[in-house]
Amino acid sequence: MKPRVLDRYSVYFFPQALEVLGDDAKMFLNGEGERAHVICREIDTAGSLLEMTLDCQGPDGEAIEVELMVPSNMVRLIISTRGDGSFGFRPRTAADQGSATSTQTR
Repeated sequence: MKPRVLDRYSVYFFPQALEVLGDDAKMFLNGEGERAHVICREIDTAGSLLEMTLDCQGPDGEAIEVELMVPSNMVRLIISTRGDGSFGFRPRTAADQGSATSTQTR
């Protein structure tokens, strides 16, 4: 299944981490200062390294996939952004309330 364009993660770092990563990370950052973050297509938080998969452009403008790995203790916050509306609240219908009542009485 191909990921939708709006399925992304914004990874924010501690200020000290940005200082340590220095110029090597600047080409991947969006925003400045405390708002600097990396936008990723996929993340893997298992283990001591946070693995981020980014969609980037090569020197000739071709689409390339970059895997960026940093120690997980450098990460301050990860925000998941989705564009399909599958997360959140929605109005409940009578059918929803009827099914909720039947599951509670079991």
